[in-house]
Amino acid sequence: MARTALPGRLSARLTWRVATLAETQDETATARTLRLDVPDWPGHLSGQHVDVRLTDEDGYSAQRSYSLAAPADGDRIELTVQRIADGEVSAYLADTYAVGDPIEVRGPVGGWFVWRPADPAPVLLVAGGSGIVPLMAMIRTRRQTGSRAPFRLVYSVRSPADQYYTPELRRSARDDGGLDVAVVYTRSAPDGWSRPPGRITAADLASLGWPASLEPSCYVCGPTGFVEAAASALVDQGHDPRRIRTERFGPSGSGG
Repeated sequence: MARTALPGRLSARLTWRVATLAETQDETATARTLRLDVPDWPGHLSGQHVDVRLTDEDGYSAQRSYSLAAPADGDRIELTVQRIADGEVSAYLADTYAVGDPIEVRGPVGGWFVWRPADPAPVLLVAGGSGIVPLMAMIRTRRQTGSRAPFRLVYSVRSPADQYYTPELRRSARDDGGLDVAVVYTRSAPDGWSRPPGRITAADLASLGWPASLEPSCYVCGPTGFVEAAASALVDQGHDPRRIRTERFGPSGSGG
């Protein structure tokens, strides 16, 4: 049964679909969330991503990958896109793409960097900058499904102005039982913040994350240098490398 069903599922994921922008929401001065309606969307897991393709009138096309920011909601999906310098796709999506306009999407893509609500193990999420996007999908999935798996998010970001999903994360930390949120600012922090600005350290991960003895599932997402440093620190602290899943992003957190 599974063998005969698999080609159909693969075909669905590899199909380009025309998506229409339904809503937008600004996250920062350079990033916004796009809510897209995608007919016949096959569904997805938190942590997966999609390919986005833009095609010009002269036939030129450009393709980038963007993480899904929320659980599947029927035929609606969410992406959060950060504009980067000289990013032809990100600049269009963050600045020009308007409600009612079409783009092509393909997916979902990826099966390793995913979290499933049936897994009761503690979860440690470590985000660097826009690496918060697929981890936010996991937080939202946990809330949507009523999972009791304990979550801890350690979010490293340059400044309060660069932080994504700020109001929602505050509400989630207050209202979603079993979710702890810690923010580490690297360049400027709010007045009175207990930790001075600086890069996230092994000591931060040890104090804000789960001890290795609890065998948490760890998800680390962000720029390559950040991911490598954080994953190495977790291994040094005794976490099983097989339980550390990493996703590396480019300068925008998801391509340009």
